[in-house]
Amino acid sequence: MSTRLRSTRAQRKGQPAAEAGAVRIAGVQMASGPRVESNLREAAWLIEMAAEQGARLVALPEYFGIMGLKDTDKVAVREDYGDGPIQAFLSATARKFGLWLIGGSVPLVASIKDKVLNTSLVYDDKGKCVARYDKIHLFGFEMGKEKYSEERTIEHGKQVQTVDTPFGRIGLSICYDLRFPELYRAMGEVDLIVVPSAFTETTGKAHWETLIRARAIENLAYVLAPAQGGYHLNGRETHGDSMIVDPWGVVLDRLPRGSGVVVASMNRTHIQHLRQSLPALSHRTIGVKI
Repeated sequence: MSTRLRSTRAQRKGQPAAEAGAVRIAGVQMASGPRVESNLREAAWLIEMAAEQGARLVALPEYFGIMGLKDTDKVAVREDYGDGPIQAFLSATARKFGLWLIGGSVPLVASIKDKVLNTSLVYDDKGKCVARYDKIHLFGFEMGKEKYSEERTIEHGKQVQTVDTPFGRIGLSICYDLRFPELYRAMGEVDLIVVPSAFTETTGKAHWETLIRARAIENLAYVLAPAQGGYHLNGRETHGDSMIVDPWGVVLDRLPRGSGVVVASMNRTHIQHLRQSLPALSHRTIGVKI
């Protein structure tokens, strides 16, 4: 289904207007290529689509700005923190639409030569960058002809990161982090977990939905998971299936393949109600001082 048709369907099916205490959030799905300018044009169009559906917070997928023909292509376009065309785009777009925008990942200059930091940046509705998270866990995978080793070109991040927003506290993570539940426990109680991703088709088909829903359920938090989805010019196939999941593990919206957006209402009152009904977070004993 084309993005435009999906947008029309989403507006027609009309998830209910946000009730008191709720806010519309959205995730963008793309199949990015090696040209930064082309990727940013598509991202701008999809962000506008989300804004037209009432989204006040929009998240882009991992590597939205570039999926190069080779791993080192992202090193060639890396930016200093606070400067560069990808960051300028994020700031200007957040300001233009008056929404909070999470740049799933941006290649930033690292302390190690010939590597980048794979960084998620959060911009407020005035276009100010208010938080950054450098990806901690780096993907490594080898099965048959598939082989990936992010640490060849990416430097590990070191800091768990959350950010307080008008919509609640957000925990930041990127893709492979999803497999490490201790990261999310280290965040403390958050209202929304954001997981911009570029899961491979192989691992995504096997584990993506299970992991996303598990992180929502065990943290009693919403999960917003915008993903790369489709075939890329470098020969890679990403799984897609961008989704928004509520704290009970219910999938509120999803997009299996292709470019488009997922949109749903996030309600902090719903979070509070579930945490009162099932106070699992307060029942923790391991790793908690008693």
